[in-house]
Amino acid sequence: MIDEKLLSILVCPVSKAPLDYDKEKQELVCKASGLAYPIRDGIPVMLESEARTLSSDEKLAK
Repeated sequence: MIDEKLLSILVCPVSKAPLDYDKEKQELVCKASGLAYPIRDGIPVMLESEARTLSSDEKLAK
């Protein structure tokens, strides 16, 4: 679980757009950049090199 206050201030380091929390995958997702940042041991890893690229379906979802 990620703190709502923390989520409200975090932005994508690539696009500077807001992030969505994906509880199931434990990721912070940025639709603008098409990247998903992992959350490991409750800590968001906000490095572009650690992010995974969203699939076409994921970019269109929500």
